[in-house]
Amino acid sequence: MSLFNDEDDSTKTSRTDNIFGNLKGYLDTRIDLVRLETQEKVKAGFIGTLHGVSMAAIGLMFFVFLNLFVALLLNDVLDSAYWGFGIVAAFYLVLLVIFAVGVDKKLFQGLADKMLNNTIYKSDKRQA
Repeated sequence: MSLFNDEDDSTKTSRTDNIFGNLKGYLDTRIDLVRLETQEKVKAGFIGTLHGVSMAAIGLMFFVFLNLFVALLLNDVLDSAYWGFGIVAAFYLVLLVIFAVGVDKKLFQGLADKMLNNTIYKSDKRQA
């Protein structure tokens, strides 16, 4: 048993080819797995975005028609053709002034930090 034995060269070559073949197969499988995970995340993001946009559009329509209803109701109660719309518009003007002057962006930053805290690490299901 010498260190450089020439008798087993054929087995060493096939063994080395087998290791390289297994390594190549492993890398191909990992690349496919990363592609599938990426495709799944993109699909989930697309579905979430589509759902959010649909819900926002439906919510906006509800909000607009609710405001029209309130304005027309106030018109009927006040027996006027325009005071209801003026009152609703004034209400939103007051809200705008309150938000522009009184509400600090740090409030929204804190809310965003709470909602999005470590979402990247929570969504990663692989064990590191």
